[in-house]
Amino acid sequence: MKRIISTFAILVAAISSSMAQAPVKAVSGNLVGTVNWSADTIYKLTGKVYVKAGGTLNIAPGTVIKGDKAAAGSALIVVRGAKIYAIGTPTKPIVFTSSEAPGNKAMGDWGGVVIAGNARINVPGGIGTFEGGNLANPDGTPSDGQYGGLNDLDNSGELKYVRIEYAGFAYAPNNELNSLTMGGVGSGTKISYVQCSYGLDDAFEWFGGTVSADHLIAFRGNDDDFDTDFGFSGKVQFGVCLRDTLVADAVSGAMAFESDNDAAGSANGPKTQPVFSNMTLIGPRFTPTTTYDPNFRRGAHIRRNSQMSLFNSIVMGWPTGIKIDGDSCQNNANNSLLKVKNTVISASNLNLDSAATTTAWGISAWYGTTGWDNMVYPANTDVMLSNPFNYTNPNFRPSAGSPMLSGASFADAFLTSGFTTVAYRGAFGADDWTADWSNFNPDTASYNYGYISVGLNEVNLTKLDVNVYPNPATNDATISFTMKESAMLNLEVVDLNGNVMYAQKQQVNKGFNAIHFSTENFANGFYVIKLSGGNYTAAEKLSVLR
Repeated sequence: MKRIISTFAILVAAISSSMAQAPVKAVSGNLVGTVNWSADTIYKLTGKVYVKAGGTLNIAPGTVIKGDKAAAGSALIVVRGAKIYAIGTPTKPIVFTSSEAPGNKAMGDWGGVVIAGNARINVPGGIGTFEGGNLANPDGTPSDGQYGGLNDLDNSGELKYVRIEYAGFAYAPNNELNSLTMGGVGSGTKISYVQCSYGLDDAFEWFGGTVSADHLIAFRGNDDDFDTDFGFSGKVQFGVCLRDTLVADAVSGAMAFESDNDAAGSANGPKTQPVFSNMTLIGPRFTPTTTYDPNFRRGAHIRRNSQMSLFNSIVMGWPTGIKIDGDSCQNNANNSLLKVKNTVISASNLNLDSAATTTAWGISAWYGTTGWDNMVYPANTDVMLSNPFNYTNPNFRPSAGSPMLSGASFADAFLTSGFTTVAYRGAFGADDWTADWSNFNPDTASYNYGYISVGLNEVNLTKLDVNVYPNPATNDATISFTMKESAMLNLEVVDLNGNVMYAQKQQVNKGFNAIHFSTENFANGFYVIKLSGGNYTAAEKLSVLR
């Protein structure tokens, strides 16, 4: 409910300012120097757009950026030495989405957001080339498609309160861009409150680098949710994934975590050794009888000499909860280079794939080491989350009495810095940090209005003090207000998609006025009432509930 009301508040702000559709500006090629994108314009990426070295792209809160499906593989690429500052707010997130109309959006409509940095990676020579086709700049700068360097403190800018939707353009099978791709991104960069939805490849992928991140949402993607490779060593806290039970990558299988040191499983350094804490990883096995795509694999697949560690987390509803794959990773685990502590697995086998007949290695004994406080629950209901399997309005918070409300520990040496100490396991305690800025039903949003700024001709308008009753309404509603002078007013009632549900024009008198209208044909939900005319303007919320 809180999320719906927050979405409503955003719409009120937009409609109050203007009902005019925001202009669309096509963007292509290179962005040089300082470039500012504002919320009163929709920006359409037509092809690969590069923020060039030395340049800075500033994106205002509430700005909408659309990847043009017609221009195959449209993407925003922040090259090494460039910066992006996409800093939204809880009520005005920045949205990267598909150019397609509501109802026609699909995974892979456009490429996604790519950030390259100068931090170390473990490929020979220290410079990597991005997956997802040739990202070398057609202007003749091949290095614009590369990442990595020697500066682990490198700063590529900041993403905060950002949504990335319908990305992951496929250049070839198993060769796609991710929703958010980070290559060699340094610790000076800030990544927080980012939602990646309906991505064709991974939601978040880190190729080396040292950047840390927090408050991440991976929603109904196709491949992996959190993928780490090539020496990534950042710290990530508070992340959640929720999968579509019928959508999983048929080529490589779908995991919440996939972690490699590199493709060959070499001992090259720096090692892939990220530390994740307070993650909620919700797989496709909602109930014992749920039908799900057979290409779903594991909540966490740690392989190829990775040293990834996981603390204070929930792994629920995966065919296999955690798999420590191969001698190198098992040795890393035995030598405390790879750790899993204070973590819960539910409704999942522990390192038991469908093709296996016995539990490999000694993961059960290792996972159950005294003092690590790991648990295995037979059913997802044992975890007692509020409503985690709801696609349109999920609630990932623990219910009253849930064992997840306690049991976290930050005593391990891997957690002594860079983490917020909390009592709960999983990504959520009592507060829902997805409220306001997230969207779990993006295909219904046209984003044609953006967040329109108030025009100069509106600055001196008088704001009416209005009252709406009953609210919630059933079959009719009344809006009352007091005028300082008579005027002709327009009344519009608009739903959350911007559709005008009711409209009338009426002469009103000086003093008290009341306008009645029927809500009999309104569906249950939230609406915006807008009054305008003369020198007056007003917007107020209305809910309909029968």
